[in-house]
Amino acid sequence: MENVRSLIDILELSVEEIDSLVELGTKILDDPAAYAHKCDGKILATLFFEPSTRTRLSFESAMLGLGGQVLGFSEAQSSSAAKGESVADTVRTVSCYADIIAMRHPKEGAPLVAAMNSLVPVINAGDGGHNHPTQTLTDLLTIHHEKGRFEDLTIGFCGDLKFGRTVHSLISAMSRYKGVRVVLVSPEELKLPSYVKQDVLGRAGIPYVQTTDLQAVMPELDILYMTRVQRERFFNEEDYLRLKDSYILTPEKLQNARPDLSILHPLPRVNEISVAVDADPRAAYFRQVRYGRFIRMALIMMLLGIQ
Repeated sequence: MENVRSLIDILELSVEEIDSLVELGTKILDDPAAYAHKCDGKILATLFFEPSTRTRLSFESAMLGLGGQVLGFSEAQSSSAAKGESVADTVRTVSCYADIIAMRHPKEGAPLVAAMNSLVPVINAGDGGHNHPTQTLTDLLTIHHEKGRFEDLTIGFCGDLKFGRTVHSLISAMSRYKGVRVVLVSPEELKLPSYVKQDVLGRAGIPYVQTTDLQAVMPELDILYMTRVQRERFFNEEDYLRLKDSYILTPEKLQNARPDLSILHPLPRVNEISVAVDADPRAAYFRQVRYGRFIRMALIMMLLGIQ
């Protein structure tokens, strides 16, 4: 629809827009009360065609924190999709009732179809292959809050780098900043796809190192971004069992890490970060959850054109 700005992919945002969203998110974080009525009278519809805890609740919490209201559904079964209604028709209908829509769908591309048929902005809250721009914005606000900058950072990505779209999106976003260095830690079976290495890291001239040994590279890292090694990605059980424990972060593995390391994780975690790490001040993943609310507040304001 004409003149309605949606957010489907993180790369639709310019560096300047990301910087201004991070700046606004920080202002809201510092003084939430000043923003408590920015969306009075506005309605957010959450259309979640598959289950979600964090993402759906953080969108709802963001809109409520701005003084707006929320309606929606949390699974396809409780919508007319269960009767066979198309995404286009659902969204065209819901956009008559709401001012902005956050949508999660199991099929890649569904939020793009939604945006093309909506009268109001659509935010992609995750589609099939996990194009998940608000998770990347959350990661960026976390990095900026923890480090005070995006430039001149060494970021280690550990775990499933092959299928982990949160990893691909964050690498894409960070590749636009100067002095960024990337360390890729994964089993051979779950290495970062070559197209990401060529099209993103190669094109941006970002130096990177690939290794299977987390502890060897730990002292170099400013940020460690952990992800889950997923059993279902392996062809055989022996390979999974052989590898799964090598990427469990424990206090022992942090002994040679920098004192100002920041540990991020998109969550949910299963066992890839020991709960013993939670008390370490370097563990930023629950702070990351909190920042997710504030960056979504900033994004809602931006897409609604609220100053």
